[in-house]
Amino acid sequence: MKASPAIKVIGGALIVLASIQAYAQSSDAAAMAPAAPAATSTKATKAADRALGRKVRSALSKTKGLSVANITVRSRSGAVTLAGTVPEQSQVDIATQAAQGVAGVTSVKNALTIRPVGQ
Repeated sequence: MKASPAIKVIGGALIVLASIQAYAQSSDAAAMAPAAPAATSTKATKAADRALGRKVRSALSKTKGLSVANITVRSRSGAVTLAGTVPEQSQVDIATQAAQGVAGVTSVKNALTIRPVGQ
């Protein structure tokens, strides 16, 4: 009779351990599955942002009357930020218009400041 309660306890413990292990495996698998597409999506988004930034930088460099030596371009989901310095106010407006003309740009934030040559 003493063997029966011991077997019941051991059997119950095995069932509990098996269910915990099965739960851990299923939750780990579920946690890993959504992470892979999210990582791919993040990489694709960053690549698209870099490509758009290069397009805007190229458009700025081809724009006549604009000094792009001190201009940096950042893009995020179509929103472009221009930062840095230009020698004249007219170049601020030219840079904004050139950036807005690039395909894929949804908005332009102009954070350019005027800094005359030699200062």
